[in-house]
Amino acid sequence: MTREIRKKSPVPIYGFAGVWLLYCLFFPLLRLTDYVLLIVCAVGAYAILSLLFPGKTEYVKEPEKPVSTGNAEYDALLAEGRRAVEEMARLRGSIRNEEVCAKIGELMDVTQRIFKDLLEDHNDYRQIKRFADFYLPTTIKLINAYDRMGNIGAAGENITGTMRRIEDILDTTLAGYKKQLDALFANQALDIETDIVVLENMLKREGLTGKDF
Repeated sequence: MTREIRKKSPVPIYGFAGVWLLYCLFFPLLRLTDYVLLIVCAVGAYAILSLLFPGKTEYVKEPEKPVSTGNAEYDALLAEGRRAVEEMARLRGSIRNEEVCAKIGELMDVTQRIFKDLLEDHNDYRQIKRFADFYLPTTIKLINAYDRMGNIGAAGENITGTMRRIEDILDTTLAGYKKQLDALFANQALDIETDIVVLENMLKREGLTGKDF
């Protein structure tokens, strides 16, 4: 869910304070009318500057509330997936290489879709659990290492070579993640194919295929 936040510009406030200061420097404040005129000028400056500098609107994505499946094991696995995605997001914000950041973004997207599958098909729990236990930690460890090495500064051959190796393995990792996601839908694809065959046979039996249909 996206929430709209309106950030006011500080310019009107500076204008209000500036008018107040300049008025006090050049005009005496001896009578009540002097104070009234000062307030009118300051408020007028604030109003005009508010129109000229209205600020900007930002859209903030609010964190999604964790979905409970009613099963402690499933909920724990889903929480593990959320933490992994959050860590990837943190690292992506720290890494300056745009290509690597794009790869991490894809990994985050596929990871979220893998864990979302658990909400729809509890039979995939073991596959997703294996993914979370073996593949996710290693991936995050490599991205973490890449981030640390990138912050070292002047790097030698060992660091440069290792970072390049991590960049390459991220492509392979992403391909593996996508295959994992595809494998989760193998059972569903088989069920759908079975339904299609049953429907085709029913239509043929009733004479509702081809020209008759």
